[in-house]
Amino acid sequence: MTDIEIARSARMRPIHQVAEQLGIHEDHLIPFGKFKAKVDLDALRPDREADARLILVTAVSPTPAGEGKTTVSVGLADGLAYIGKKSAVALREPSLGPVFGMKGGAAGGGQTQVVPMEDINLHFTGDFSAVEKANNLLSALIDNNIQSSKRSLGIDPRTVVWKRVMDMNDRALRQIITGLGGKNGGVMRETGFNITAASEVMAILCLSSGWEDMARRFENIYVGDGKGKQPFFAKDLQASAAMTILMKDALMPNLVQTIAGTPAWVHGGPFANIAQGTNSLLATRMAMGHADYVVTEAGFGADLGAEKFLNIKSRIGGLKPRAAVVVATVKALKYHGTGELNLAPNPLAVQKGLCNLEKHVENLKSFGLPVVVAINVFHTDTAEEHEIIRQGCAKWGVEAVCSEGWAHGGAGCADLAHAVVRASEGPAQEIRHTYSLEDSIEQKILKIATQIYGATEVEYTPEARSQCRRFEELGWGELPICMAKTQKSFSDDERRWGRPTDFKVTVRAFEVAAGAGFIIPILGTMLRMPGLPDVPAAEGMGWDASGQIHGLS
Repeated sequence: MTDIEIARSARMRPIHQVAEQLGIHEDHLIPFGKFKAKVDLDALRPDREADARLILVTAVSPTPAGEGKTTVSVGLADGLAYIGKKSAVALREPSLGPVFGMKGGAAGGGQTQVVPMEDINLHFTGDFSAVEKANNLLSALIDNNIQSSKRSLGIDPRTVVWKRVMDMNDRALRQIITGLGGKNGGVMRETGFNITAASEVMAILCLSSGWEDMARRFENIYVGDGKGKQPFFAKDLQASAAMTILMKDALMPNLVQTIAGTPAWVHGGPFANIAQGTNSLLATRMAMGHADYVVTEAGFGADLGAEKFLNIKSRIGGLKPRAAVVVATVKALKYHGTGELNLAPNPLAVQKGLCNLEKHVENLKSFGLPVVVAINVFHTDTAEEHEIIRQGCAKWGVEAVCSEGWAHGGAGCADLAHAVVRASEGPAQEIRHTYSLEDSIEQKILKIATQIYGATEVEYTPEARSQCRRFEELGWGELPICMAKTQKSFSDDERRWGRPTDFKVTVRAFEVAAGAGFIIPILGTMLRMPGLPDVPAAEGMGWDASGQIHGLS
C-alpha cells in the first residue's frame, strides 16, 4: 500500500476525543471538520510544561534517498504511547513547494503518519495562506507609501529588502520588476518573491509567545532605508495591527492525530536551511503542558535545525530538551562514505560513512544533551550493516536502536522508546549554547562554523563586511544567528559529503529578521525561492472517479 492508501484506511477518532485524551476541554477547540482543530491559547498550561520530557529529533546530513526523520518522530511518539507513556508529537506544517516539487509532504510515512494526511499536506487550516496575506499586505503598504505624494516616509525604493511570498516553488519569481503600470501603477523597482516558509512572518509566527508579542515583532520588521540611511520598520507604516489581525487564527496551534491515535500538534513551517526550521513555540509549549513526553523534530541535520532549535528557539522559549535522537539510515551512511547511492550490501561503505553520524552526535553532545541514534530500517539493510552502526555508536558512548515504525507503527519503535526514556531520565539541564549573545556577530558565526561545522575559518565578501558593520551600528549585534547554508554538507559546498575537513566557509551576504529576532548570514548560493525539478511531483498526481486523490506523498 502507498502512504496515502495507508493514511486513508486509518480509523481516525473525532478530534474532541483526541483533545480529551490530553485533558483539553472541547470549549478550547475550534474544529476544522471532524478530525482537525485549532486550540485557543487559553488551553496553555505553563505550570506543567517544565515536568514534560521534551525529545528533539534530528538526523544525519540529508542525502538524495531521504532519511525519514518525520517518520521516526511520529514512530517514537507512537512507541512511547505503546509502552504506556502519555506522549504527543509536535511537527511543522508542510509547504506546498516541496509537496508539488521533489521532496514530498511532511506527514511521515507508512504506519507512522499524521492524519488526515491529505489535508495536512495541502491547505490544512489555512495558516500558510494567512502568513502570505500578512506578508504581502506589508509589501503593498510599502509600495503604496513610496507612491504616495502626501504621506510618503521617504523610503528609498532601491533599499527595500522586504519581498512578497508565495507557497510554491517558482524560480521565475526570484527577481522581478514591479510598478510597470505607468504613473498610476506604482514606482518601478526591482524586487522578487520568497517561498512562504522562508518568510520572516513565518519565523515570527513560530517564535511568538502570544498576540502582543507577535504584534511587537511585526512592528520591528526592517523594510529598508531613507535617502540618508535612516532605517524604516513596519511600525513606521502602521502595519502591525492589520498584520496581526490577519494572523489571529493562524497563531493558534493545530491539533490532529497519528494513525495510532497519538495526539499530534502540527503548526508553523519554517525551512531549516534558511530559517529556524522548527515548529511553533506555542505548539511545543501546548504539547508540553498536556503530555509527559513530547517528541519534536528540527529540520535537516544537527548542523542546521537542531543547532537553531537549541541556540534560538530554546533561548527564546526557555525550553530544555531532555535528550536528542539522531536518525540515520544504512543508505545515508553508504552515501556519506562513497558519495553514491547504492542499495547493495556494503558494510565497508557504512563504516566509512559513520564519520558524518559521529559529527552530528558530537554537535548534540556539545549542548549537553544525552543522545540516542535511531537506525531507520529498510528491507534492503543487512544485520551486519546495522551492527557496524551499533559498534560505532558504542565507541562514542551512544546507544543505537533500530526503528521499524514505517512497517510496524508504535510496536516497531518500542525499543527506541525505551532507549529514549532511559536517556531522558533525571532533571532537565541548562543548555550549553554555542555562543553568548554578547559575542560580536563575527564571533558567533566563527563559533558555529568551527564548532558545529568543523570549518577552519570564516571569510567574508566586502558586501557582507559592510552589512555586518551596519547591523551592529543599528543595535542588532546581540541577536542570535540563523545561518543560511546548504543542508547537504557541513561545509557551504553541497558536493562535500561525509565529514569534510580543512575547509573554509564564506559569508556572501547578510539579511536581518529584526522582528523575528535574528541575524541571517548567507553562505554559498542559498535561495529563498526554490525551483521545481525536471519532473515535478505534481505531474504524477491525479484523482479517480470517486474524487480520491492519488500520487500525494
